[in-house]
Amino acid sequence: MKYSFAPAGVCSSRIDFELDNGIIRNVSFTGGCNGNLKALSALTEGMSADQAIEKLQGITCGLKSTSCPDQFARALTEAKTKQADREDR
Repeated sequence: MKYSFAPAGVCSSRIDFELDNGIIRNVSFTGGCNGNLKALSALTEGMSADQAIEKLQGITCGLKSTSCPDQFARALTEAKTKQADREDR
């Protein structure tokens, strides 16, 4: 399923990705540090959402209380919640 997330407090303005049975696919960031976010996308491709959340949540950027990786973890958490809600119906 495709998801789009609007991050807060970071340079990127949107995160698009797919979750396929809990596996991350086709991650792309709009805005932000191009090379770093391409690397983050490549590194998480094929990883389980749970594993990525565990590794990425809480990462900060400079003096900010969040980062693009942390925002991606939040996006994944939100997507997992939406999927669970759909399955419960």
